Amino acid sequence: MILPTPTISRRDFLKLAAISAGMLAFRPFGKLTLPEFPQADRLGRITVGKMDVYARPDSDSQIVGTLYEDNVVPWLREMVGSMPGRTNQRFVETPNGFVWGGYVQPVLNAINSPVTNLLQTSLGAGMWVEVTVPYVDLVLDNPPARAPWLQYQLSINIPPRFYYSQIVWVDQIRVDEGGQVWYRLNEKYGSGDIFWGQAEAFRPLTAEEIAPISPGIDPAQKRIVVKIWEQTLSCFEGDIEVHFAKISSGALWDAWGNRVEEWATPVGTSPIWRKAVSLPLSGGSASAGWSLPAVGWVSLFVGTGVAIHSTYWHNNYGEPSSRGCVNASPEDAKWIFRWSMPQVLYDPGDVTVEWPGGTLVNVEDKSL
Repeated sequence: MILPTPTISRRDFLKLAAISAGMLAFRPFGKLTLPEFPQADRLGRITVGKMDVYARPDSDSQIVGTLYEDNVVPWLREMVGSMPGRTNQRFVETPNGFVWGGYVQPVLNAINSPVTNLLQTSLGAGMWVEVTVPYVDLVLDNPPARAPWLQYQLSINIPPRFYYSQIVWVDQIRVDEGGQVWYRLNEKYGSGDIFWGQAEAFRPLTAEEIAPISPGIDPAQKRIVVKIWEQTLSCFEGDIEVHFAKISSGALWDAWGNRVEEWATPVGTSPIWRKAVSLPLSGGSASAGWSLPAVGWVSLFVGTGVAIHSTYWHNNYGEPSSRGCVNASPEDAKWIFRWSMPQVLYDPGDVTVEWPGGTLVNVEDKSL
């Protein structure tokens, strides 16, 4: 959904200026603006370095174009095609041809009106926000870069970016000399990198949308079943399935065809022991590691850090793709987060429980 770009009133501008007591110390960011994304109700963002565009939803058809990482295109429809060697056979139709759907993130371009006040919470003044545009470029407030993902971005001359559906904490609001409103973005458990981003790209979350689903159900009746061989996740209340999702579990093969056992999602039954509205996730070695900021709706159920969580770096549900976690769409991860135990409040948006923990997650694999 594309909304008209809001303008901030003189009254709100003065209100923000009052909030910005340290105005003289606030560095203006010049002409950094939100990108001009295509005009369409639904968009797709390319999440890998390069993708071919085909004349038909078939990898054997003529290649009619190329798309590169962070290119954003109109998403006309999704359909089944032919991509040999992949479990996922979905293609996305664009105005110029068809792209294999596994690395096309479905996104919107929804512009938000900036808020002028932050909530008073146990974390200090702040609010949780979600990115509602395909991506937004950021300004690093406290160089040098610390997180591996940020160091990599800057090494290839790409500005730091947050992507559609990422969630982060805002702890300051400022307005520059041109009237542009900025949020200061801070990850509570991150590497210490702090950013400024244009307020219109972020939607404030509400306490109501984090509120528990089915709180009256006996917690002992709630359980989650992950079927590795089907790449599915089901939520049960007793014997009744109340939610179903396609997921992406741990991949067993790397890009060079080598089997990597440590990437497998652990089989067995474990309770959810920690949940957080947003966490940075990282792991692996220096040569084969990963570093993902502002991952939303994280439900950890294995002590080594395995979690059910939202995903913004692929759209490959139905095929193992992760490094051990259970990747879910933002919508599914949020539903599971709200429904499962333990319950999480907006403030502080993070809870850890001791044994016996929360909702049981049973990971099954027929091949074992």
